[in-house]
Amino acid sequence: MSRDRGPRRLRRLDRTALMAASVTAWSLTASGCVVVHGEREVLPATTRAEAAEALREFTAAYNKADKAYDGSLDAAHTTGALADIDAARLKAGKANNPGGNPNHTPLELSDAEFTIPEKAGWPRWFLADAAANKGGQARWLLVFTRGGLEETWQVAYLTLVAPDDVPEFRTDRDGWAEAVPADATGLAVAPGDLSRAYTAYLKSGGDTFAAGTHTSAWRQLRRKATRPGLATQYIDEPLTNGAYAPLALRTKDGGALVFFTTRHYEKRTAAAGTSVPAPGEDVLALTKGEIKQSLTMEFVSNEVALDPGASGGKVTVLGRIQGLTSAQGG
Repeated sequence: MSRDRGPRRLRRLDRTALMAASVTAWSLTASGCVVVHGEREVLPATTRAEAAEALREFTAAYNKADKAYDGSLDAAHTTGALADIDAARLKAGKANNPGGNPNHTPLELSDAEFTIPEKAGWPRWFLADAAANKGGQARWLLVFTRGGLEETWQVAYLTLVAPDDVPEFRTDRDGWAEAVPADATGLAVAPGDLSRAYTAYLKSGGDTFAAGTHTSAWRQLRRKATRPGLATQYIDEPLTNGAYAPLALRTKDGGALVFFTTRHYEKRTAAAGTSVPAPGEDVLALTKGEIKQSLTMEFVSNEVALDPGASGGKVTVLGRIQGLTSAQGG
């Protein structure tokens, strides 16, 4: 599943070496013992061999969960935005197909490449970029993260992008990539501010983001959503903490590829004497309350964007996967 094109040092650096480097080390000095904290050392997040194994484990768990429509089967392998989206999808599927997914086709990932940053502290994370038997020619970008050596690697972000949109990353002579801090300067938008900037753009527009499917076209689609007898309102919220924290890699041109999360609410309200159009069965499976005059749907979305550096320009949203997580009738 993977193509290991790393340098010799990368192949020598196995899991045992990473564990040894990450735990607290002791060294003797003239004044006694000094503690060197592993969490402060700049280390690669993992090896390519372990990254490939994490991708295999995720794919196996994802396929089991999808076949059975059982969220417990892959819950240990997802977190953040993907966990929210996937759990809701499986819950709705189970409600409508108790016997499992009648249309299940196993996901197959191939031609995988791994971009592994060096960084200090936890969480540590890496990017898997793979081809798949679903989604046409799009590349699947999966961001794996974990908060400690004994934890399972979990996918926090999953997006699909066109092959030509995957940028080249800046790496050192040993092949390790560079993680970009949330508060990094020298970019069009700091990674930690990108979720807020995006939700502000969806509400009011502006010139921060380049035109495209997930920016100007989405705003245009929203403007067309309201029709006589049915009003549609939108509320967009940033998600930036914990498992929803943005993660960014330095690109070769000095910019950054940023993964970030947003939450969206869509409320449909019918005029007096009319009713909200009946939603699909998957929406109904996640809806609480009776749908009379209104339906409020909650979505979680994970995005990936190119954030330009010194060269200037606008932020380009390359991909977005959004899923309904709950709904409320009224």
